Amino acid sequence: MMSGWSPSQEAKVGAAEKWISSQSQAAGSSSGNNSPPSSKPSSPCHSLFPSLPPLSNINGNSGCFPVVGGSIEKLYEAYNELHCLAQELEKGFDAPAILVVGHQTDGKSALIEALMGFQFNHVGGGTKTRRPITLHMKYNATAQQPICYLISEDNPPQEQGKSLEDIQEYIEAENMRLEQEACQFSVKEIIIKIDYKYCPNLTIIDTPGLIAAAPGRKNRVLQSQARAVEALVRSKMQHKEYIILCLEDCSDWSNATTRRVVMQVDPEMSRTVIVSTKLDTRIPQFGRSPDVELFLRPPASVLDGSILGETPFFTSVPSGRVGTNRDAVYRSNDQFKEAVALRESQDVAALEEKLGRPLLKGECARIGISKLKCFLEELLQRRYMDNVPLIVPLLDKESRNIKRKLRQIIHELGNLDEAKLKEKGRLFRDSFLAKLSLLLKGTVVAPPERFETLQDERVHGGAFLGPDGVQISYKLMPNGGMRLYGGAQYHRAMAEFRFVVGSIKCPSISREEIINACGVEDIHDGTNYFRTACVIAVAKARDTFEPFLHQLGFRLSHILRRLLPITLYLLQKDGEYLSGHDVFVRRVTTAFYSFAEATEQSCREKCMEDLTSTTRYVTWSLHNKNRAGLRQFLDSFASSEQTSLNNAAIIGATSQDLAVGSSANGNKQDIKPRSETKSNQAFISTEVAGVNQTAETRLVDLLESTLWNRRLAPSSEQIVNALVAQIFQGIRDHFLTSAELKFNCFFLMPVVDKFPALLREDLEAAFEDDLDNAFDVANARRALEQQKRDLEIELRRIERLKEKFEAIHLDLGGYQSSSGKDIANQITMLNIHDRI
Repeated sequence: MMSGWSPSQEAKVGAAEKWISSQSQAAGSSSGNNSPPSSKPSSPCHSLFPSLPPLSNINGNSGCFPVVGGSIEKLYEAYNELHCLAQELEKGFDAPAILVVGHQTDGKSALIEALMGFQFNHVGGGTKTRRPITLHMKYNATAQQPICYLISEDNPPQEQGKSLEDIQEYIEAENMRLEQEACQFSVKEIIIKIDYKYCPNLTIIDTPGLIAAAPGRKNRVLQSQARAVEALVRSKMQHKEYIILCLEDCSDWSNATTRRVVMQVDPEMSRTVIVSTKLDTRIPQFGRSPDVELFLRPPASVLDGSILGETPFFTSVPSGRVGTNRDAVYRSNDQFKEAVALRESQDVAALEEKLGRPLLKGECARIGISKLKCFLEELLQRRYMDNVPLIVPLLDKESRNIKRKLRQIIHELGNLDEAKLKEKGRLFRDSFLAKLSLLLKGTVVAPPERFETLQDERVHGGAFLGPDGVQISYKLMPNGGMRLYGGAQYHRAMAEFRFVVGSIKCPSISREEIINACGVEDIHDGTNYFRTACVIAVAKARDTFEPFLHQLGFRLSHILRRLLPITLYLLQKDGEYLSGHDVFVRRVTTAFYSFAEATEQSCREKCMEDLTSTTRYVTWSLHNKNRAGLRQFLDSFASSEQTSLNNAAIIGATSQDLAVGSSANGNKQDIKPRSETKSNQAFISTEVAGVNQTAETRLVDLLESTLWNRRLAPSSEQIVNALVAQIFQGIRDHFLTSAELKFNCFFLMPVVDKFPALLREDLEAAFEDDLDNAFDVANARRALEQQKRDLEIELRRIERLKEKFEAIHLDLGGYQSSSGKDIANQITMLNIHDRI
């Protein structure tokens, strides 16, 4: 028994070595290499994971897996091919990989270069990556310089040998191309394979750096880019197979800049490794050893969830680039590699100096690039081993799906004759009309991403804006915060139209508008304030309500047009879609859009006729319901005039009494007899009667003066305003009722009772006149044949990949039957040796 090992450990190691030996002999027999195995020092990762006893290496090589025959090498190749296949064909499965997430200033590119062992990408501020870059790294002891392959986007993809400069030019060209597009970022990955003596066996996906955009209107472009990058990164993190490498550039773990984004997808951080970058700049900032202790071992209350590795990793990457120019700091990648190792040892020494004690074993296991590389490689290899049994059923299921699609395409190719095409076209037409009617009547089977809140509807379909340009809050509208579509969305839009238009008051009228509206009659030069009020009212009403008519038409057209993609989705969901005949589907789509546009225009013209007639000639019978309000205003106006006159007369009489009752010297008053008081009251009554008669005379004078006096008095201005408000309100009520009725009758109902007949007539005419053009049989045949060829290529790739994983599963399963996954866990440690 080996010293320090338990019997169970020795049994596990023996089983692992037995499996390795068999694979090595198989590889040696195939390559002609019969040299005996020799021992090698134990892996440095054994100090990080003491539960795993050291295993002897094979053939004196620094890495075990590349020499363990083809099995482990085939394992890496199979997973790399699986990842390429999943990205290219957008499959629902993927291979385990390390997904690097961080902000632009977190040192993300420098960390990836240090893990690779050579400098590859640009490092610095700004957006350097607009597409994710997948790096399939493989350790190759014989590769003195990085050997790179760019995976083409052909079908099937090809490996193209490229230099680092060529790959960098390709990445820059892609960045420039995307910078000119509207989105500026793409979720499709650039896939690169790299063999190098310093590379670990890892698959790393470098995502675009998150952007912390400043607030304010001036930074709207940068804010839009920040949202696009965050959405792209979140979509990548959704893959459950990915291990998230979360980079944080902070001295206080309470500041969760990158973790805020990561925890939206992985709230428990169960598949997240946290890395604190730029450790060499952090250490001088600590003034006390307790601060360093807290930084190295953050409490559980600060780091929510259970992160991979239990505690964060801490890394530093020396500054400077590799090259031969004057600005280069390192002349070769070997010097860069040595500088990374030196930086790691300096960080350990600086931490021990700050703490006043040597670092513990667990603390050392989290400091430096080499420790992070060892941890990630071991973690990814464990995932590889554990996922092998799960990949085979997934590939088998995908193979069955492709075979089913092939059978459908072959069946469709056999149905490209005249009678069957007509039958398929009629079935699609009837299903399309049934789904369209169902959406208007109401259903809950549409996809949630097709729904719209009132705010979304205003953005895409326009908002109802009054003369002041202000729109009402969506919270004031019933169901304003709900996501609707179809008939429910149509009803909400019409309710908002009623609310907005019904609450509009007559715009203010200036004195200049009243004077200009008076003008001169064709038979006399007197003023006619009734005509003046009508001129002002119809002009104000036309300018106010005509924009609402266009807004209503555009909004309802948007709601109707949205029904088409939802209808097509329901047809695809229910298996009633006419696949392979895009020309015929486009014909139906064009007919629907044309009908919607023509119907909206016709309905809007009818509403415009009503508005024109209402604002061309004032019919007072339309405004009778407002007459009571006008009469009340005039009565109050006349009573206020008379009250002011009465008060003036009474005040004058009282003043005379006070003057008579005053003493000559002002010191005392004489007391009047009762008879004199009665005579004064009689005098006041006579004066009041005279005042009433004077008020009537003045009212007559007021009415007569308006015929020829152009000096606008306040009373005349108030009367004109009251008349204009009455006429404006009558036009508003009539316009609101008429517009709603006409859009219901001449816009909504034709979709239900006229469009089906028109669509049937159009398609039947196409069937009789030119069936080939209606279905574009030649192009449909070519498209189906191309789909058939693509599926056959995809099927061969799936079958070949499935065979690889089945063979790997059998090789691993034969030697894991006695000890389960423990043997695989021992084997994974063999690959991480002197490369660190």
